[in-house]
Amino acid sequence: MCGIVGYMGDQQAYPILINGLHRLEYRGYDSAGVALLNGHGLHVHKCQGKVSDLEKHVEGRDLGGTVGMGHTRWATHGPPNDINAHPHVSSSGDIALIHNGIIENYAAIKEELAHRGHLFRSDTDTEVLVQLIDDIRRSEGVDLPEAVRLALNSVVGAYAIVVLDQRDPNLMVAARKSSPLVIGIGEHGDHFIASDATPIVEHTKNVVYLEDGEIAVIERGKGLKIRNIKNQDKTPFIQELEMHLEALEKGGYDHFMLKEIHEQPRSIRDSMRGRLNLVKGEVVLGGIKDHEEKFVKAKRILIVGCGTSWHAGLVGEYLLEDLARISVEVEYASEFRYRDPIVDEDDIVIAISQSGETADTLAAIELAKGRGATIIGICNVVGSSIARVTHAGSYTHAGPEIGVASTKAFTAQVTVLTLMALMIGQKRGTITGSRFFRLLNELDAVPEKVEKVLRNEAQIRYIADIYKDATNALYLGRGFSFPVALEGALKLKEISYVHAEGYPAAEMKHGPIALIDEEMPVFVIATKGGSYEKVVSNIQEVKARKGKVIAICTEGDTVVRDLADHVIEIPDAPDPLVPLLSVIPLQLISYHIAVMRGCNVDQPRNLAKSVTVE
Repeated sequence: MCGIVGYMGDQQAYPILINGLHRLEYRGYDSAGVALLNGHGLHVHKCQGKVSDLEKHVEGRDLGGTVGMGHTRWATHGPPNDINAHPHVSSSGDIALIHNGIIENYAAIKEELAHRGHLFRSDTDTEVLVQLIDDIRRSEGVDLPEAVRLALNSVVGAYAIVVLDQRDPNLMVAARKSSPLVIGIGEHGDHFIASDATPIVEHTKNVVYLEDGEIAVIERGKGLKIRNIKNQDKTPFIQELEMHLEALEKGGYDHFMLKEIHEQPRSIRDSMRGRLNLVKGEVVLGGIKDHEEKFVKAKRILIVGCGTSWHAGLVGEYLLEDLARISVEVEYASEFRYRDPIVDEDDIVIAISQSGETADTLAAIELAKGRGATIIGICNVVGSSIARVTHAGSYTHAGPEIGVASTKAFTAQVTVLTLMALMIGQKRGTITGSRFFRLLNELDAVPEKVEKVLRNEAQIRYIADIYKDATNALYLGRGFSFPVALEGALKLKEISYVHAEGYPAAEMKHGPIALIDEEMPVFVIATKGGSYEKVVSNIQEVKARKGKVIAICTEGDTVVRDLADHVIEIPDAPDPLVPLLSVIPLQLISYHIAVMRGCNVDQPRNLAKSVTVE
């Protein structure tokens, strides 16, 4: 959840750290801080608020030094305030530490350290870890890397940490378990550490992704060495970043979220590139090619994900059952391992995550993998944890998504799931040739249709203005459109703080209809398809209760237009592909309502982009 950045080299560290924190602020923005080492010792500056607040806080302070680290926080233990902000410093004042994760047994360690005379200033689990490292270093008489290693053997939980000691100003130690950490290697001996590659890409393309249980030791003039917590040496595996700096800028848009909504014609196309071949009439997903036979013979597929990825998984359930005729169950990853699910070696588990670092999804993978299931990953970030621990998978190639509320991640995930369902359906012979080729051609046309939907933004903004002061909203859809209703409601909740709920349209009569009155906007996905007449009946039921209907309908539909208070038309598409189009207006509605309500669209309160703690 939190963002970590570190630097050691010949340049001044502070400008690199503060720029890196701005890039990582989507991971948390409750408080921020930096620690710098120079000839005058260790200097820690931190405060509650955003990175911009930190910049104001440090004006006039000693910011010199060519080694340092920075942190932007999403609070877990202790409220957001100056004291709980990172970095945390040991009682001796020698060691500083930043941390992303949760130390689950911190209370027991804290009690033991308190008995030994350590004083604690904050409410955080992180301060316990830095005190433990300092205690071990002093009592055992070991160097900093060994003290870190011994301390990490005593903790239970998740961590990505960077540690500095003013007694060793040419040394920086980092380690990870279940929280991401990447090390960039510059051309001139500079080293960069970050939670993800966004702060690194402008400095170097060469990176090393730390694996679970690994400790990185960076020593000025001697480079990078890696060992694990069992004290075994590891050889760093250097990879080349595929990310481009311009993808991290707003590109003239007011917010990253708006930019990412408008990038979807390209991101959907990139998710299909090299995989959909109209000339040969085939779908090839190279990442899962070696497991095609397993899919062909599969009796059951489990899909796990959280939030927007869970909604994409629901669309995937409809796709796989319709086109490949395989039984599919979609699970909240956060609940999966706590109910002792039935998983065996014949099952395929598809794990979906934008970041590839979602803690709950990784835990679900670990459980399913331990029971012999084949694990397929769908994620966006190359080199991420899910990409490394799954048996196979497919990248979505959506490009960096900085806005906390996912938009292009959803459509990219659904695109990959559509390709997967088409490929498996063709291999299993559960889809006719004519339907397969029609869907292939229709899928290829989706990016252009999304562009057409985006051209309706002015009309969508007008509708948003009408309903910006609503306190509740209802979203309805049937079949393939039900998960889109859930996603539309989630977007409004996330960034506008308006209470919204998504339901299968038929379920409205089983409770939610009691909420409908003349103040209630009801967003209905009413495209022509298998359940069209039923959805029209649902609209009539809403209107009979004086509800306000905003309908997403197929171009040229006069029936829905005559019933609804407002309509947003989308191009005609087969049912399985409607989610890729119908979700776009709902994303834009949420965005414009949030802007009109004065909300922080890219950094909504209490949320963070990558949920790397349970």
